This record gives sequence, C-alpha cells and structure tokens, in this order.
Amino acid sequence: MTITAPPTALRPPATVADGPTVLFRRARVSRADERVFVGKLAALAVLTAAGATLALRPEPVAIVAGVLLLAAMYTHAVELQHQCLHHSAFRRSSPHRLVGVPLGVPLLVVYSHYRVRHLQHHRYLGTPQDTEFFGFDTRRRLTLGMLVRGLLDYPRLGEVGWDVLRAAVGRWRYAHGELAPAMRRRIVTEHLLLGGAVLGAVGLALTGHGAYPLRLWVLPLLVAVPLHFLVELPEHLLCDTDTTDVLRNTRSIRGSWLSTWFTNGNNLHIEHHAAMSVPINQLPARHDETRRYGQHVQRTYAEFYRLLWQAVRPRAGA
Repeated sequence: MTITAPPTALRPPATVADGPTVLFRRARVSRADERVFVGKLAALAVLTAAGATLALRPEPVAIVAGVLLLAAMYTHAVELQHQCLHHSAFRRSSPHRLVGVPLGVPLLVVYSHYRVRHLQHHRYLGTPQDTEFFGFDTRRRLTLGMLVRGLLDYPRLGEVGWDVLRAAVGRWRYAHGELAPAMRRRIVTEHLLLGGAVLGAVGLALTGHGAYPLRLWVLPLLVAVPLHFLVELPEHLLCDTDTTDVLRNTRSIRGSWLSTWFTNGNNLHIEHHAAMSVPINQLPARHDETRRYGQHVQRTYAEFYRLLWQAVRPRAGA
C-alpha cells in the first residue's frame, strides 16, 4: 500500500432512501474560507503571545494563567493543523505543510506523519485497519483505567523522541504500510526539525535560561496532553465500531461558538468524516442533517461526558 494522496470520502449508505442531501457534498476552498482560516491563525498568535507574556511574569498567579492559556493554545494549534492535513484551509496545497509543521511542534506532532496516518484513519474507519494517530483505541473494552492512561499519555512524547533519534540515524520506518519515498523524506525531515527545536530548548536551559523552555513549553505541554485527549475523545467513543457508516461510527456535538472555535470544528465530526476536504467553517451549515440522520449526536460536551461516566462508573456489586 503506497500512500500518496487523500482517499475519497465515504459515501452515505445505500440503504438510506430518504437520506442526507448536503452532508456528503464536496466543496472547494474559497477565498472567503481562506480568510477565515488566516483569521484563526491570527487569533492563535495573539492569544499565544498573551499566554507567553503571562507565563514569564514573576507573579505565581500570572504564571499559572499563562501556562494554562498556552496549553489551550497548543491544543487549539493541533486542531488547526488537522485542517491543514486535509488541505482544506488554503486554495493552494503548498501552504498547508508550511503552516501545518509549526502548528504541531508545541505538542510534538509531526505534520506529515500525522497526515499519512490520519488519512488512513478516514479510509479505514470501522475496520481493523484503522490507524488513528493518537493511540486511544475506541474499539477496546472501555474501562476507567483505560481512560486514565489515555488522559495521561505522556509515553507518546517519549515515542516521538525515539522517532526523532531514529530519523537522525537514518533508521526511521513507517509501521502501518508502505510509503512513497518523497513522503518518507518529508516525515524524516520534520522529525529532525522537531529534534532541533528540542535541542534549542535544552540549550537555553543549559545556558541558565531554563525558565523560558520550562514555562513556555514544558509545563504547558504537560497540561496540553490531557486537554487534547479530552477534545479528541468524543469523536468515535461509544459509537458503532464495526460499521463503515459515518452516521453510526462517528459522533457530532453541536456545542457552543466557543467549543466550535476551540476545537476548530472537531465537535462536528460526522460532518467532517462525511466530507473530509470541506473547509471546517462550512460544516455548521450541515449540522441540521446530522441531527436528523446521525445516530450519535449530543448537544454539548457535558452531555457526552455524562454518557461516558454512566458507561464507566463502578457498579454496586459488580
């Protein structure tokens, strides 16, 4: 299996006679869509700068506020990177990698590696070949311990570091199929860039400026890992994992304008899987059909997490 381009989005099930009319419709990125995404990048830059300013203040309360804001922005950045993976942010394809690579650095997410595995996830969702990039397997038996391990998935950071070392010595290999040589070179290069960023942070610490990497990267990263997990968790958990029908194997959450902005439309996940190359800002217009035809649709994240607690809470006498 050689992976060079995104797979075609799954079509609605043939058994649905009176089915969706716009949910699976493709759409190209327009100039207006591009402006929306650039606006999101500008907001990310402003809020990240504000977080950095607070984190470097001497007051403990400001430091905590800054670290939390940076953690939120690093999580948000990966959701913006996700749109770049699908080439649905810009009208031309080339800017997606230029923008997507730095968006993933704070959370140690290598853009092209994420892109390859994530597009396989779209192709194989509902089958044993599913390869979602972030390793929480929604097909396994759900337990509280499993959720805690996913929430505190700091071992992933070590795995990324190991991949950086393997890339540096020419031994990096893709574990989920064959790659085109050009794609492999991209992934290796991006691992080396990430390694360079880490070495720069270590260099700052060794020269007596450890407060900068500690407050601006290490501490926010430790918070961002569980925060990102909570954003990603509702996508397919407690859905039908043995079907390729996106109306049954994926969840959408209507959410608020704030949650839709923060997750960059990740809450509208049925809409995204139905037409993955559609610009994210166009997805809310498709939500009415999702509510009519989707099997797993919640109004808020709180509603989803109540369902999750009911599924995993200890039972008396169990």
